[in-house]
Amino acid sequence: MKPGDKAIMKKYILNTLLWSVVFTGAFLIYNRINSTPPLQDSLAYSEFIAKVKGGQVDRVEISGSMIKVRTSDGQNLQTYNPGDQHLIDDLLSADVQIRTTPPPQQSTLMQIFIAWFPMLLLIVVWIVYMRRTQGGMGANQFGKSKAKMLEEDKMTVKFADVAGCEEAKEEVVELVDFLKDPQKFQKLGGIIPRGILMVGPPGTGKTLLARAIAGEAGVKFFTISGSDFVEMFVGVGASRVRDMFAQAKEHAPCIIFIDEIDAVGRQRGGPGFSGGNDEREQTLNQLLVEMDGFTGNEGVIVIAATNRADVLDKALLRPGRFDRQVTVGLPDVKGREQILNVHIKKVPVGDDVELKNIARGTPGFSGADLANIINEAALLAARSNKQKVGMNELEKAKDKILMGAEKHTMVMSEDDKRLTAYHEAGHCIVGELSPDHDPVYKVSIMPRGRALGITMFLPERDQYSASKRKLESQIASLFGGRIAELMIYGGDRVTTGASNDIERATELARNMVTRWGFSDIMGPLVYGEESGQPFMGYSSQGSKVSNSVQDKIDLEIRSVIDRNYQKAEQLLKDNISILHKMADALMKWETIDKLQIDDLMAGKEPRPPSDSNDSSNKPDTPKQDTTITPEFKKPAGQV
Repeated sequence: MKPGDKAIMKKYILNTLLWSVVFTGAFLIYNRINSTPPLQDSLAYSEFIAKVKGGQVDRVEISGSMIKVRTSDGQNLQTYNPGDQHLIDDLLSADVQIRTTPPPQQSTLMQIFIAWFPMLLLIVVWIVYMRRTQGGMGANQFGKSKAKMLEEDKMTVKFADVAGCEEAKEEVVELVDFLKDPQKFQKLGGIIPRGILMVGPPGTGKTLLARAIAGEAGVKFFTISGSDFVEMFVGVGASRVRDMFAQAKEHAPCIIFIDEIDAVGRQRGGPGFSGGNDEREQTLNQLLVEMDGFTGNEGVIVIAATNRADVLDKALLRPGRFDRQVTVGLPDVKGREQILNVHIKKVPVGDDVELKNIARGTPGFSGADLANIINEAALLAARSNKQKVGMNELEKAKDKILMGAEKHTMVMSEDDKRLTAYHEAGHCIVGELSPDHDPVYKVSIMPRGRALGITMFLPERDQYSASKRKLESQIASLFGGRIAELMIYGGDRVTTGASNDIERATELARNMVTRWGFSDIMGPLVYGEESGQPFMGYSSQGSKVSNSVQDKIDLEIRSVIDRNYQKAEQLLKDNISILHKMADALMKWETIDKLQIDDLMAGKEPRPPSDSNDSSNKPDTPKQDTTITPEFKKPAGQV
């Protein structure tokens, strides 16, 4: 039996014994109060009176309400007095000998116990309930910290298990050196940072990096979430902060890791809160005091993680508290390959797997996204009864995460499929011929996720900024689908499939004019501000602009849209033959890749798909009245 099973069994036995004692005591006392001694040769009271008046009773012995009767013929009987006040007179009249004895008296302690037993039983039940609901803690333990302490031998994560964030690892290596040898820094007067704030998008490995620090240093690791501090009881959050730091000081040197610290560390004093008495603010104040107050916390290093550093209180970020901010960003192509190498060790892989190609095709993916690719590929291989994960499964898993799962069950008419094919071909051709545009990765008219058709653009390298020409090329390619529909089918048959394209193009044009300073007329000014304080009660009104300035902004946005619309229209008119051939290829194979697109753009006949997956005989899918493509903020360009 495992130690955990023994503890559960012991707890079960103790609870069983406790309740057995409680119910046994209750039964005995109830039985004591309500039990009556059995009557042998009992006599009805009416018969007893008749015998008394008939002279058939020699003597009686009265003890409380019980009457023992001795008849003239030698019988011993018993009866009970129902409250007859004339009984003594009747007995004396009949010349019956009367003897009285006092009834048995209960002790004072027993009487008190019987009177208070129901209340005592309720108290016992309440204590047992509170111990169970609080995991063995009493009602006075609400303020105890919920931080979980992991021993040194349980911290198995090392820096070798963390990939894709080399700069962040370099920032925290000195923490490990300090925890292993504090004198190395202290003898030179150096003070190690009290706290480190890890900032970055979700899934980039902030929590994993904190665990690796503890694993490398070989110290205890306290972990807690920011939301665990605040409860429904006032003052509980501050009490838990105090208790957490008290435990940490007892086990110093150690690490406290607070995940999602923005849940408790948001800026104070905003509208919508009750000022300094607010429970969240009390918790934050206590955290500030513990991190850098009158009492020292030597040997205790606080590591916090958040993806919303902009909403944290400024007092929390000052030197002496969170001295250092470590940005754990999205990995570059080299980092993505390293992350894939870490996760691929968990699955058997084929000889054809080239992780470098997967890394190049996943710009903007986080570590969690890359781990999901490996997992999806393993599931696909298992579904096909394969023994190893091959490159084909990895590519399909990547496409599934990028574009969504294929929907083979949707039925679509030939006319609607061809209209979708022209729409997606229009996106592809304009994107291929526009300067600085990302190259096309794949075009498909197979419904995926929320999209009925999709054109995928993948950058050739990691990009951290965009030029004006690149943005205008993106706007032109977004309108390529609508323009292709108009050229082939006319205005009467144009569909609402471009609704998302128009929305994204308008958003790009508006940002170019109002935020990025790409308009010569409006100049390098910001005409609209986004709120940086969501959920805080603040309302962002944006920059106040006059009606005349707003009219100029609208005209500039219209100018950007019209200029690129006309550019896309001219490109499609000049390449109408390629448009027809690409639509035919999509009707034949439903999905075409970069090699086939290159053949079509060069005026050649497209080669068959590389995986020989001819999906022309798959069931057709019905056209719906909108084509919803994934959001613009996806890692790769999608149209």
